[in-house]
Amino acid sequence: MTADTDLIKLYSGRILALATDIPHHTRLEGPQATVKKRAPLCGSTVTVDLDIQDGRIVAFGQDVKACALGQAAAAVTGAAVIGRTLPEMQTARDQMRTMLKSNGPVPAAPFEGFEVLEPARDYKNRHASILLSLDATVEAFEQVMQSDCA
Repeated sequence: MTADTDLIKLYSGRILALATDIPHHTRLEGPQATVKKRAPLCGSTVTVDLDIQDGRIVAFGQDVKACALGQAAAAVTGAAVIGRTLPEMQTARDQMRTMLKSNGPVPAAPFEGFEVLEPARDYKNRHASILLSLDATVEAFEQVMQSDCA
């Protein structure tokens, strides 16, 4: 099997379908927090807006300019993010990082959709793009919580 064949298999129909149907792909007006993350190797970017109420995400928007893998990851994040707490988001981010970098299991529900990205484990140069949406969401959530505590 050649590297080209492996790469073609990586961009499966499910990944491409997710990449074209990203939930919450519209930015919020006047969000409590906005975070933009960039993957330095490939230049992919994700900007996340969110609002928190009673410790849970109640509104979420994202602008995704990334490869199909980053877009698919943003789609999974967007589909599961409403109603989540900061510890849930941190756990999802940490589980996803472990899945990619340490051959760990797929993140737990409601983030089990990241299973589609298991083949990306072997493509370390794609990991940063895949993690952008989760990283930005966690950072934005932390900003809101810090400002609420100030």
